[in-house]
Amino acid sequence: MNFSDKLEHAWKQSDSLLCVGLDPDIARFPALLQKSPQGLLQFCQAIVDATGDLVCAFKPQIAYFGSVRAEAQLEELIAYIHRRWPSVPVILDAKRGDIGPTAEHYAQEVFDRFQADAVTLSPYMGFDSIAPYLAYTHKGLILLCRTSNPGGDDLQMQTLHNGERLFERVARLAAGPWNTSGQIALVVGATYPEQLAAVRAIAPALPILVPGIGAQGGNIQASVKAGIDAHGRGLMVSSSRAILYASDGSDFQEAARAAAIQTRDALRAAALQARPH
Repeated sequence: MNFSDKLEHAWKQSDSLLCVGLDPDIARFPALLQKSPQGLLQFCQAIVDATGDLVCAFKPQIAYFGSVRAEAQLEELIAYIHRRWPSVPVILDAKRGDIGPTAEHYAQEVFDRFQADAVTLSPYMGFDSIAPYLAYTHKGLILLCRTSNPGGDDLQMQTLHNGERLFERVARLAAGPWNTSGQIALVVGATYPEQLAAVRAIAPALPILVPGIGAQGGNIQASVKAGIDAHGRGLMVSSSRAILYASDGSDFQEAARAAAIQTRDALRAAALQARPH
């Protein structure tokens, strides 16, 4: 099953737009797991099992593993998700961006080594920087378009000679000539619902990964209204810290599930309200 089909199946099966980001910060773990050599993997596996039936995707962030030399645990975690929750796609949040043989090796790392279903990429070096990933025709490429951070204004909001803003140009390329395998999606932050609506108008059929709710303060209702597609889906709304660290005690798994249910239900309600009647 390719990424698009797997994502579509996950949306329908879970009736959820929630993507749980796996950003494991050992300093915020319960004390017992901070002291365990396998604590990082155990923490993430516990979160996955607490939320697997509530999500349309999981999104491990590679830097949180690489900074503590836990790449092997990242491999184990992704394999664990595939075994335990085979219908849930795994997006490796890596934001890679390079060209030629280097990009080929990054693609091998993401798809062959880590076995991710999709990867986040920076498209700002042009088509040849994403072409090696497109060779994996069953995998997903999620391109940074309008990111949730304020510094995104520095480049993404710049107006080109034809009056188009740079993030709009990225969306147009992603929805058109770059999407040779039909596997491209976009990243647009919940913190910018007006730009999210502009991207949806340009790319009505592309999945959109939406970070920025929860700790970053993005509004669920505004984001869903701006980005939902004609089928009432089309979004992977990511929440990480608000779910992972809902509790720092021994009840962290139960607290994470409760936070995920609350977020999933808020997304469902917003989607129902946004659908045309």
